[in-house]
Amino acid sequence: MTKNTFILNFFKFYNTVWRLSLPFLKTAKRLQFGFEKRKSSLHHSRADIWIQAASAGEAYLAVNIIQTLDPATNIKILVTSTTSQGIDILETRLTKKTFNRFIELKIEWFPFDMPDTIEAAVKAINPAIMVLLETEIWPALLYYLKKNSSKILIINARLSRKSFSHYMKTRFLWKHLAPDMILAISNLDAKRYRCLFDNSIVKTMPNIKFESMRVDSPDTHALEQIKTNLPNELPLTILASVRKQEEKETILLIKEILKMFPRQIVAIFPRHMHRISPWKKLLNSHNLNFHLRSKISVQLTNPGIILWDTFGELKTAYGLASIVFVGGSLKPLGGQNFIEPAMKGAVTVTGPYYDDFAWAGDDIFNKTIVIKKNSWKAVAKTIQKTLENPVNKTDQILVTQKYIKSNQGGTLQACNEILKSL
Repeated sequence: MTKNTFILNFFKFYNTVWRLSLPFLKTAKRLQFGFEKRKSSLHHSRADIWIQAASAGEAYLAVNIIQTLDPATNIKILVTSTTSQGIDILETRLTKKTFNRFIELKIEWFPFDMPDTIEAAVKAINPAIMVLLETEIWPALLYYLKKNSSKILIINARLSRKSFSHYMKTRFLWKHLAPDMILAISNLDAKRYRCLFDNSIVKTMPNIKFESMRVDSPDTHALEQIKTNLPNELPLTILASVRKQEEKETILLIKEILKMFPRQIVAIFPRHMHRISPWKKLLNSHNLNFHLRSKISVQLTNPGIILWDTFGELKTAYGLASIVFVGGSLKPLGGQNFIEPAMKGAVTVTGPYYDDFAWAGDDIFNKTIVIKKNSWKAVAKTIQKTLENPVNKTDQILVTQKYIKSNQGGTLQACNEILKSL
C-alpha cells in the first residue's frame, strides 16, 4: 500500500469530520441502537474472519455464507451490521444448529468509519480476512485492514451507475485502498470495479440472492380479498413500482393499453406511497376514472383502473396478474425486481434501464422469461399482444424456476474463495 502525505493528511481531516459529527449522529433515531458500541473498540476480540453485512439484504447474504462455510478446523467469525434490522436477521437466523460446529460466531455492531475507532477495532479483531458484501467501501476500514495485512474480499459485489460516478470522482483516494479480490455479480459491475480498483483481482460470480429465491406462500387473507374485488372474467395488468420520474410516460401507457384492449383492469402500484396523492391529481387531470384499492368493498363488474393505496399487497397481486410492467425502468433509475412477478407466472416486462438488476443476466431476456422493451409504446404493444394471447402461468413459473436454479452456486464459490484465502 502506498504511503504518502496525501493519505495521512486525508485521514487526519476525515477523523476530525467524524469527531465533529458524533453529537449530531447521536440524535439520529436509526443510529441510537448500539451507538456506544459503534464508536468504541473495547468490546471487540480476535476473529479469523470478519464479515460486514450493512443492512437486511446483506445480512441474508452473510447468513447464506456462514451456513455454507465448511472449515476443517476451528475458526472464529465476527459478523457485523450497521442497522437494527441487520442485527435482528443475523441473531434470529444464525443459531448454533444452523452452521458448522467448527465455527465460533460473534455478532456485533459495525463501528463508525472514524479512523481512530477503526484502527483500534482492526487491531483488536486482527482478522486474517475481511469479507465486505455488495458495496461496503469505507476508506478508513480499507486503509487499516491493508496496514494490518488482512486480506480484503468484496463478495456479491455490485456498483450502481450513481455510486460508480461518485466513487470515480475520488479515485485518487481509492487507488491506494484496493481490496485483494472482488467477486462481482455481473460483467458490468466487474468492469466498474476494475476501473475503480485497478490493482484488485476481479472475477464474476452468480448472485447469492438466486439461492434464497423461492415462491413465498401467499397471504391467503389478502389473496382472497383481492380476488373477491376483481372481476373474474377480466385480465389484470399491473404497473408495478412506478417512480415519480416516469409517471408522465406511465399515463401515456395507460391510455394506450386501454385504447388497444379496453376490457382489462389496470392496477397502478406507485413505488412510494407518498405518491398516491399526486397520482390522484394526475389521473383526474387526464380524465381517467379510477378506484382506490382501499375503497373497494364489492366486486368490480366493469373494466377500469385501480390506484393501489394499500401497502404490502404487490407480491400477492402478482399471482393474479396476466402481465406486469416493472417500473423504475423507463428512466435511468436502476430498475426494480422483475424476477418476482415472473416467479408468480405473470408475463413480465421491463423498460431499458435496469442497472440494479443487471446481475440477473442476459439469458433472462434471451429466454423471454422477462421481456425488455425500449419505450413505453413498445411496452404497451407487448401488453396488448399478451392480453390477446394469454400465456400459461404454470409454464411461466416452471421456466423461471429452472432459470433461477441454473444461476445458483454463488454462495459455494464465495465460501471456496474465503477458505482458500484463509
